Amino acid sequence: MKKSEYKKTLRALQIELVKLQRHFISANEKILVLLEGRDAAGKDGVVKRIVQHLSPRDTRVVALGKPSDRDNATWYFQRYVPHLPASQEFVLFNRSWYNRAGVERVMGFCTEQEYEHFIPMVIRFEEMLADAGIRFRKYFLDISRDEQRKRLEDRAADPLSNWKISPIDREAQARWKAYSEARDEMLVRTHHSAGPWYIVRADDKKIARVNLIKDLLGSMDYEGKDASLVSPDPEIVFEYRADIVRSHPLAK
Repeated sequence: MKKSEYKKTLRALQIELVKLQRHFISANEKILVLLEGRDAAGKDGVVKRIVQHLSPRDTRVVALGKPSDRDNATWYFQRYVPHLPASQEFVLFNRSWYNRAGVERVMGFCTEQEYEHFIPMVIRFEEMLADAGIRFRKYFLDISRDEQRKRLEDRAADPLSNWKISPIDREAQARWKAYSEARDEMLVRTHHSAGPWYIVRADDKKIARVNLIKDLLGSMDYEGKDASLVSPDPEIVFEYRADIVRSHPLAK
């Protein structure tokens, strides 16, 4: 995608996001977006473009750090509940409770028993969110191993972004296969009718951003929607299904 085309498309989509926000504020609705994916998959960039022109009073980005000792002594979902959207709020989780199915499992920060307890619990939890009227969308940004390595190297060399490199990021390439296996199991076991997963092929950052935003807008009803703008490329963003993944494999 040429830079000029990207800027034009992004601006049009950001106008649609403002329309969406106006609508759900007037309707007292709650929107929640979960962004998961590989380290350096582009979650920060997507968040930045979504919130860039939205009302800061009604938009929140949640990116929680390492759990405290007290967090570890409470119900697993308890630390996330205070950050859920109230009426008229748009909340984006830059990583979420799915840490348990990804980094915590791969890095040994939770036991297998804790993981197995999480799987059925997360489905019940998300069903409760849906029953409470929270409209939410779960995205997994998938990138290739070579692309992740390039991005991590670029990040480490950039004095404006090398603060993002953590000890866990440094393990991403060495534990690539383990993360792939954890991702595959998470998608199979936590894709459900009240909280389906949507996969984003994110090797091209610009294409991933605009198509994720298109998908998000297309999934929501709001006044004044320009239907011609909100149809994502099904090769870039698609609902998780085992048959699609078999024919279009995720990065291994």
